[in-house]
Amino acid sequence: MTTVYDFSVKDIDGGLRALSEWKGRPLLIVNVASQCGFTPQYEGLEALYQDWRERGLMVLGFPCNQFGHQEPGDAEEIKLFCRTEYEISFPLFAKIDVNGPHADPLYQWLKSQAKGIFGTEKVKWNFTKFLVGADGQVIRRYAPGDKPEKIAAQLAGLLGR
Repeated sequence: MTTVYDFSVKDIDGGLRALSEWKGRPLLIVNVASQCGFTPQYEGLEALYQDWRERGLMVLGFPCNQFGHQEPGDAEEIKLFCRTEYEISFPLFAKIDVNGPHADPLYQWLKSQAKGIFGTEKVKWNFTKFLVGADGQVIRRYAPGDKPEKIAAQLAGLLGR
């Protein structure tokens, strides 16, 4: 059986990272963008990370330019934006496609495990969130409009608090 920990992805600096690095920890995987109406969710994602990382949660941000070209920058611009505007400390990865023929294999798998509205696999927009349990299986997909604060209730049940 495939789990999220079977995938490796490029980090924002171009190095290959195996998601097995976080084996046994729940993950919140999000496709992010710097020029989106949902970009302020970076603040909530960082707050979730700060509040729950001691209990094991990892937030992983995957920049994506597929929706309205809202992530046009290169890796250095994305890192600078995230650091200066939102003080992001969770891991960021290389810009990827989440839909279409060049969709990253991680996202192909995530979408197949947790369908969107009306059973579609396609990611609708930036800041779609996938919550993955410590066993490496997808628990739930959250819509772009679902604020990170909404996920805290599920984390409380998952990680205890």
